[in-house]
Amino acid sequence: MSDSQFNIADRLQSSAKLVPTQRAVVFPETRDKAGRVAWTHVTFHQLDAEVDAIARGLVEMGVRPGHRIVLMVRPSIEFIALTFGIMRAGACCTLIDPGMGKRSVLRCLDSVDPDGFVAIPPVQIVRRLMPWRFRNAQFNVIVGPPSRRFGCESYQQLLRTGYQSKVAPPATKPTDSAAIIFTSGSTGPPKGVHYEHGMFNAQVDLIRARYQIQPGEVDLPGFPLFSLFNLAMQVTSVIPDMDPTKPASVNPERIVEAIESQGVTQAYGSPALWNRVGRYCEDRKIKLPNLQRILSAGAPVPNHVLQRMTNALDASADFFTPYGATECLPVASICAREVLQETAALTAAGKGTCVGRVFDQMRVRIIETSFGEIHSFDRAIMVPDGQIGEIIVSGPVATREYFQRPDATAMAKIKDGNSFWHRMGDVGYFDADGRLWFCGRKAHIVLTANGPMYSVCCEAIFNNHPAIYRSALVGSGPKGQQIPVIVAEPEVGRFPSSEHERQLLRDELLQLGTHNPLTASIQRILFHPGLPVDTRHNVKINREQLAEWAARQ
Repeated sequence: MSDSQFNIADRLQSSAKLVPTQRAVVFPETRDKAGRVAWTHVTFHQLDAEVDAIARGLVEMGVRPGHRIVLMVRPSIEFIALTFGIMRAGACCTLIDPGMGKRSVLRCLDSVDPDGFVAIPPVQIVRRLMPWRFRNAQFNVIVGPPSRRFGCESYQQLLRTGYQSKVAPPATKPTDSAAIIFTSGSTGPPKGVHYEHGMFNAQVDLIRARYQIQPGEVDLPGFPLFSLFNLAMQVTSVIPDMDPTKPASVNPERIVEAIESQGVTQAYGSPALWNRVGRYCEDRKIKLPNLQRILSAGAPVPNHVLQRMTNALDASADFFTPYGATECLPVASICAREVLQETAALTAAGKGTCVGRVFDQMRVRIIETSFGEIHSFDRAIMVPDGQIGEIIVSGPVATREYFQRPDATAMAKIKDGNSFWHRMGDVGYFDADGRLWFCGRKAHIVLTANGPMYSVCCEAIFNNHPAIYRSALVGSGPKGQQIPVIVAEPEVGRFPSSEHERQLLRDELLQLGTHNPLTASIQRILFHPGLPVDTRHNVKINREQLAEWAARQ
């Protein structure tokens, strides 16, 4: 990568030169009368040409480097082409998860103050109905049936202009803005994370090297943005037939169908997605021999999910759980076979979740947990291996700032000379073998009179009960004097139907807790039919919301 010029879309251009006729993106367009999928696709050469036309069309429209263009398009070939096209035009592609709800989406849009929208008709309608809110949005493209009433150019017009244009897309540097991607908002309001072209480039290289991904492989990305990495590695992306905002409701039959019919060798999805697929494969004794690796992130993956999916894989394949965050990904990784053979028993005993070994080029340190700003690295106090503290990370994929949120940036970054460390917002420790362990979010520590209690460590004790699907530790009362409460979600069909059954299950859980010093002080157990979770991965438990619910019980 040149120090003076680079655009992440250059990686697609390179792929198009190396493998022009290889399928780049495959999409489930429709189904025939027999229910069979009719797949459509574009080659790397075709996709690169479309991306180039989009970039030139945007430049002709007046889009300039630094302009913030909001992209709100459903998963499709067009979504992928537009993401790269906006970036190749030098603009900052702004991505907001629609699953977070209308109010949060509007709040994110307000913070970005977009220069334009490339979006489906419903979004363009909202833009037209709120001219005072989006007064600076002058570069707008409708993706869908064109209509004059939207007051914007159609996708087809944009392509026609771009294919005829002689203008060259602008040159960009590795440190120039490539995207603003909003956090899921699982702990506080969503924040816009500012990505540079060089950061995306580093992500591609780290992921490819760690998992030994080869050109010509076929990937099923359950999170649409991950298809961008594939295109930079000459890997075909098969878009799954699912709503990416609701992975916990995915139809597992359709995921398996795509894996089998398209020769998928790699797949990425939320733990909630693999929970459904794993149970489906187990019930029907399905094997997936072509699948070489599965990746899952967003939250710790339960051991029962790892076991079920490993059972469906060939002996040479594995399930990997990379650790990171929107602000810094990837950081560390571990495979399911190592978890099931070595660390699962320790997790069940309350030692936390092992997230594995740190990626090359990334540095991780454990410091004393602090809830305030740390102005410089020399003020951070290191803790010894084995002791729980706050996780901080430095490396080429660590983002520098939140967009127009200097307060949040100051809280999340620690200056270190000309570099910086990102505070993950998590607590954990290193074991004697150099593996990183995750013990929960810093915001979810329950501060009792007897000291801190860590969510992931304590919850694992109660999750050992066969009737419990998952549980959450919350605190009641003022910090420093909080009373720990466990809110348990029983397995489907195991929710206690009477007060007598409830008391029996509660007594069994309390007995479990008594046998471990981490949870011996917990005396309050509540049952919940379905713990509230984040909108992106459908798996991060919203403990703040749950604490309010518990207080009302």
